[in-house]
Amino acid sequence: MALCSSVSLFPLLFSLLLLLFSASSSANHDSVSFSFPLRSLPLSAQKPPKTNPKLRSLSSASYNVKLLFKYSMALVVTLPIGTPPQHQQMVLDTGSQLSWIQCHNKTPPTASFDPSLSSSFYVIPCTHPLCKPRVPDFTLPTTCDQNRLCHYSYFYADGTYAEGNLVREKLTFSPSQTTPPLTLGCATESSDARGILGMNLGRLSFPSQAQITKFSYCVPTRKPQPGNLPTGSFYIGNNPNSARFRYVNMLTFSQSQRMPNLDPLAYTVPMQGIRIGGKRLNINPSVFRPDASGSGQTMIDSGSEFTFLVDQAYDRVREEVVRVVGPRIKKGYVYGGVADMCFDDSARETVGRLIGDVVLEFEKGVEIVVPKERVLADVGGGVHCVGIGRSERLGAASNIIGNIHQQNVWVEFDLANHRVGFGEADCSRS
Repeated sequence: MALCSSVSLFPLLFSLLLLLFSASSSANHDSVSFSFPLRSLPLSAQKPPKTNPKLRSLSSASYNVKLLFKYSMALVVTLPIGTPPQHQQMVLDTGSQLSWIQCHNKTPPTASFDPSLSSSFYVIPCTHPLCKPRVPDFTLPTTCDQNRLCHYSYFYADGTYAEGNLVREKLTFSPSQTTPPLTLGCATESSDARGILGMNLGRLSFPSQAQITKFSYCVPTRKPQPGNLPTGSFYIGNNPNSARFRYVNMLTFSQSQRMPNLDPLAYTVPMQGIRIGGKRLNINPSVFRPDASGSGQTMIDSGSEFTFLVDQAYDRVREEVVRVVGPRIKKGYVYGGVADMCFDDSARETVGRLIGDVVLEFEKGVEIVVPKERVLADVGGGVHCVGIGRSERLGAASNIIGNIHQQNVWVEFDLANHRVGFGEADCSRS
């Protein structure tokens, strides 16, 4: 999620794009800011709950959990939080670290989490080591609220936000399968009705805290019918389909390699090139790798709707699109302030056919193929856009592979072996 804090904004300015693109579809869209009056919950610090020795902690070495999610612009999974579990909607986001849930009631009411109903809920006090401004990998400042509880604030790049208390809570998948107590945000104020499941490489991410070494998801194709969201699959642990996946090694970065524009907690992959309609574009592979400043990093981000490219790559893509369908582009139209290859609905099928398949190339011959039927995304208002935007307009310096280009592909994050796997699939049936 795109976070505004005292740290460099560049590695973080992309992960709340699903909210950015929920804005109006008129030309030259601006991001939308939300504001709610502050109010507090009567949370109180208490002793951490005792652990039941009969409960087994979730580990992908021993457990496999399959969950389903709904897909629109985001991957929304329903998770069992607390003891007994309360089901909470959370956005599956490989670009975020801290997970947070809704802990307040809105009008109209949402299915927020009620801490008083969970025996495993624990509010982190100000004296806890986590409630310090310089915890490694978690650099957002925290403060003490009036009840001496640890308060956090997340302000995102598009004007949205979440704030509340840091807490510890479990995910209870069954009476015998539960995670260890996890540090979460318990949002008393937010501008979205759902929480976030932070899945990156940070120490406070869900995989790190729950000791999960492998997870995967399969994003289904979108359906044009409103109100009928397609369903995808999310595995925690081993995936029975993984035998046919093809893997690339993740790029990892040591402490000494930290650079101002680099996000060391992202899933960075070795992208090498792009083909459009069978033509390999003239893009130097170094454009997809971090340079001395960290610019050019290529990452997999389930929390971003569109794919974003740095200028050297975006310009070549746009040149090719203009070459084959230039006269049909909507002049002066920029969707969300970042995507300017857009067309009227009447030209959609012709444009898709003329552009052809788009292929993202990685090391070892691994590819993500976007068929011509899915090259254009419906952004509303009778407009369709190529699902690629310019990173610079986000204030980012990275290449970001969004969920629109992960449709009908298994994406597996094998953390133990530092690799990412891809496998074509009909995700509506997986």
